[in-house]
Amino acid sequence: MSKTIYIAGALFTPGQRSYLEKIDNLCTSSGFKTYLPHRDAGLFDRKTTPPDFFFNKDLEEIGKCDIVIAVLNGLEIDSGTMWEVGYAYSKSKIIIGLIEDTRIFNKTQQLNPMISGSVKKICSNLDELKATLSSFK
Repeated sequence: MSKTIYIAGALFTPGQRSYLEKIDNLCTSSGFKTYLPHRDAGLFDRKTTPPDFFFNKDLEEIGKCDIVIAVLNGLEIDSGTMWEVGYAYSKSKIIIGLIEDTRIFNKTQQLNPMISGSVKKICSNLDELKATLSSFK
């Protein structure tokens, strides 16, 4: 049975969503099932989405997954992604960080220790992520 990966990252712009979809393609081509929030639950719309819909959906999907890939790009990491990392850690999920942001040159020292302590592995690029995932099949 293939493992399921929850892909966590900012999804507010088309570029951010495209990046998450690229990660999704890497995961599915490596034989994993995926949960991609904007694809599988939709995008937040204050006019039509009940306030607790995405919160409850995150709880459910993180609870069902085996692995979380968290995009940790940016000097200030997306707050929703950080919540997902904390919740996944509390549920003993495997968490893999992905940082391709060249402004972050020392991944363990520049991350908040609560985040670096939560992730099992931090990958610097998609090739490294693919190699890391092969050990979790």
